[in-house]
Amino acid sequence: MFVPELRPWRAARPQVARLANAVRPRLARAVTAARPRLARSANALRLRSAHLPRSRTVRTWRYTAGAVTAGLALAAGVVTVAGPWDATGQRTAERDRAVALERSGGVDHGGPDGAAAARPAPSAAPVLTGLGGTTNAVGTKKAGPGGKAVSDVLEPLLGASALGGGRAAAVVDVTTGERLYGAGAGRALAPASTTKIATAVAALSALGADHRLTTRTALEPDTGELVLVGGGDPTLTAHRATGGWASLRDLAADTAEALHERGIAEITLSYDATLYSGPALHSIGVNDNLAAVSALIVDEGRTDGSASGPAARVGDPAADAAARFAAYLRDAGITTTSPGPSKASSRAETLATASSPPLSALVERMLTNSDNDIAEALARQTALASGRPASFDGGARAIVVQLTKLGLPMSGAVFHDGSGLDRSDRLTADLLTALLVKAGDPARPGLRPVLTGLPVAGFTGTLTHRYSDGASGVVRAKTGTLTGVNTLAGTVVDTDGHLLAFAFLASGTTDPLQAQSALDKAATALAACGCR
Repeated sequence: MFVPELRPWRAARPQVARLANAVRPRLARAVTAARPRLARSANALRLRSAHLPRSRTVRTWRYTAGAVTAGLALAAGVVTVAGPWDATGQRTAERDRAVALERSGGVDHGGPDGAAAARPAPSAAPVLTGLGGTTNAVGTKKAGPGGKAVSDVLEPLLGASALGGGRAAAVVDVTTGERLYGAGAGRALAPASTTKIATAVAALSALGADHRLTTRTALEPDTGELVLVGGGDPTLTAHRATGGWASLRDLAADTAEALHERGIAEITLSYDATLYSGPALHSIGVNDNLAAVSALIVDEGRTDGSASGPAARVGDPAADAAARFAAYLRDAGITTTSPGPSKASSRAETLATASSPPLSALVERMLTNSDNDIAEALARQTALASGRPASFDGGARAIVVQLTKLGLPMSGAVFHDGSGLDRSDRLTADLLTALLVKAGDPARPGLRPVLTGLPVAGFTGTLTHRYSDGASGVVRAKTGTLTGVNTLAGTVVDTDGHLLAFAFLASGTTDPLQAQSALDKAATALAACGCR
């Protein structure tokens, strides 16, 4: 994930702005390098951030500017990697601030080699308060008037004309499950990309956080044909710097080695993308936001070297992947025929494999970057795990089945895809907040990537350039935008330390930027509210 140079926070004092600008590029590089390795197994994903392991990149990140700078930088890192909450709803990081102030290296880096056991660093709030932070600067929220209801705070903001004529909202305390606010919460509206929250919960429930998607090569015993078999991994990459994702280059090298061991230097090459069925093109047609959905695809079929966001895509992802693979085999001394489609038999011998990081990492990348290709792949994988066809329809039905099994409020919910690009999708604010509450359930640690993958306001993914003048690092939310549709669903920690789940949906919007700003203001107000 690439984070461009960021503008100074308008509401922060000059010294805060200088610290933020100095820290963010390093944070972005650390998070990008660490994310694939930060995927957790279901047993390792704990609600208490104090027990979540940190990547080697983060553990060895040294700070020389003193405890205040370390606190600001690591606060953002903890929010991104581990989540800003623990079982009580209070940030564990707050308790460590006193320790951090006594060490020049920060809480995590007090050992002689900088490799002390990872623990959360102090959060931004007390650090910036110590710097003389102002109202609306990061972490310096002021509680609302005593006894003020959430409805009094939100209704004027959610009533903004920029939000059009169709609106729905809900706020729930994640720890207690208590609904604090609801306005049209059961009204089914177009969810846009907040649909990905449902897709994530369904996929993790059906497959488990440890599940991996594997691309392999298989040698047919009778014909001597080599088949490149797609396993549905949308994160398979041909880039030299893999970032921890499965490598097509490595798969080719391992396959060539296995062929050389068998004395084979020439081979008939085929490719198998039959794991998925149904139409490959989404109902939106050819679009820069989503490649043709294929069980065999490399770098999401992107033609510009990007890793996220809109980009022109190849017309046939499977053929493109096979052609690249053939070139890598040739570089390794294996001559191949021009690859064509086929299907590996059950008797074919597997020569080499390339597996994705755990599903937890794929879910986080999907949510952070609003990755439509991963979303549609996970919907199909959920369908396969549910015994349904791996198609748009099969994936949509499988998502409904999985969410129903979890006892979630499905009234009015309609799925046609896993990404939310289909304008006929319908979700309620009730369902979106229930999904987030379920993901925070201590009894379901395997769902925690749904929370840790949410973009962090002002820092990561689709929220990188939002909340520059309030609630940066405090709001975590999945965005959703289609023509005439703006949505936002995620979590905030309020001034009383409560973790709140919220969902705001608006349809009939005419100015997407104004609508987006209105939703951001509502989330910021919720974060600054200490009311019940």
